[in-house]
Amino acid sequence: MSETTLVLIKPGAVDRGLIGEVVRRIEARGLRLAGLKLIQPERATVEEHYAEHKGKPFYDGICTSLSTAPIVAMAVKGENAVLAIRTMMGATKPVEAAPGTVRGDLGLTIEDNVCHSAATSDDAQRELGIWFPEGLL
Repeated sequence: MSETTLVLIKPGAVDRGLIGEVVRRIEARGLRLAGLKLIQPERATVEEHYAEHKGKPFYDGICTSLSTAPIVAMAVKGENAVLAIRTMMGATKPVEAAPGTVRGDLGLTIEDNVCHSAATSDDAQRELGIWFPEGLL
């Protein structure tokens, strides 16, 4: 089933020059980009994105981190894109992520774990609406 999902390359990975490597891995998997932009997001956008986590200990930190430096927002399309991307990213904690995954190979800490990816198709649609209100190609 073809679907579209969201990937955010976080500030630490942007600063480390990993945009191309993340995109390369996505394209090598046979998925394609339907939207791509380098942005400095407004805090309100990040808060909307992570609204389900409001009140959790990490909420303020992640909102601050993602709204104070450039990130890359990508819409990724293809067969089973949500699951394919989640599998490629690996476990949220890089020390628990398998070698060969983005986080396993490139992640440093849970705070600097390279990327966010939508967990479900419903999450993907909601998140794409936040980051790509103008629509996709």
